[in-house]
Amino acid sequence: MSCSSKRKARGTGQEAGSSRALRCPVLMDLWRVPSSRETGWYLALIAPNVKGPSYPWLDPSRLYCHWQGLQDCIADLLQPFCEDPIDLVAGIDAMGFILGAAIANTLQKGFLAIRKAGHLCVETCTQPYTDYTARQKLLEMRMDTIQPGLRVLLVDQWIETGGTMRAAIHLVEQQGGVIAGIAAICIEDSDGGKWIQEHYKCSQCVPQHLMPQFNRHQLESFQAFGATPGQA
Repeated sequence: MSCSSKRKARGTGQEAGSSRALRCPVLMDLWRVPSSRETGWYLALIAPNVKGPSYPWLDPSRLYCHWQGLQDCIADLLQPFCEDPIDLVAGIDAMGFILGAAIANTLQKGFLAIRKAGHLCVETCTQPYTDYTARQKLLEMRMDTIQPGLRVLLVDQWIETGGTMRAAIHLVEQQGGVIAGIAAICIEDSDGGKWIQEHYKCSQCVPQHLMPQFNRHQLESFQAFGATPGQA
């Protein structure tokens, strides 16, 4: 069924105020790779929020659908750590699992899932935190993996306020692990993001000249999706 057909099928009672939800998605060419592949080219694959303020302002996972975009994203995140010893990769629930597992596979290292509380049926340690929505939550990690001195690369999809990542750092260090580095597609220039970058070796995909757009939550690339800067 086409988007226009869906509009008709919903009836007039659903048409008012629902144009954003019914917008036809921009289909991605999964095989097209830019000839230049400039640093962070794949960031333009990220989709804007079209469902309103109860959702994150963007969907970075769209870039994972593009084979070269995903590979280049992982390569860029790992480049600062190419000479560093890493024993284990840990990803944060939930979107950090995707990048974290892909990075662990690239490095041929194990992968540790740091979960939101209530999902692991083994002995765990927990750490409270405030996420980017200002809600209080608990993060938990199994206690049978990290030995003192183990060097852990912590991975999440995005660092906005830094609360979730700081909780994960605490869990690893509480077990005697050493933070080998922190990797995320974007580390925003929030107070929490700045603190993390000041205290740990970090890697992100966003070039400096694009950071103002990411900090404003207004990407020029969103115009390709029919969104004007500031709309998403």
